[in-house]
Amino acid sequence: MKMRIIFIVPFLFLITSCNSDQKGVSHKKQINLKQKNMDNQGVITKVSSKNFEDTYSTLVNVITNNPNLKIVAELDHQANAASVGLKLNPTRIIMFGNPNLGTPLMQNSQTTGLDLPQKILVWQDDQGEVKVSYNNPIYVQDRHNIVGQVDVLKKIGGALDGLTNKAIGDF
Repeated sequence: MKMRIIFIVPFLFLITSCNSDQKGVSHKKQINLKQKNMDNQGVITKVSSKNFEDTYSTLVNVITNNPNLKIVAELDHQANAASVGLKLNPTRIIMFGNPNLGTPLMQNSQTTGLDLPQKILVWQDDQGEVKVSYNNPIYVQDRHNIVGQVDVLKKIGGALDGLTNKAIGDF
């Protein structure tokens, strides 16, 4: 029997004081401005026609039944939040990979390992809309200065598109 491990890890967030810089803008405000500019940068998000559980379980089944892919980990962020008394809408991430595709990218630029294995986030917003999000392989290419791997990146992009389309019910 194949066993899948689901990690539930509590996270600790550190809060630091916000000192003003020479321009009179607090460091906290600078961080918030940077975050706002990075929102959705390099992230592809699709809306699911299914509920959260059906979207997530479909994604798991599609990945599990693909002989080229292996699930590495699953994280339940909602359960992590609940473990420290906080509420969070349903949010799970599944990490999976294909070493035949990921290894050449890391051979090209080892920092690519920060973005591998691949991850797909399934989440539900405050309005109850279920979405799936993942990193655009072109963003990963640019972020890590990957060169000469266009075919691998296209293959990964096509695979992520196909997996997420199946998960959201858009065949």
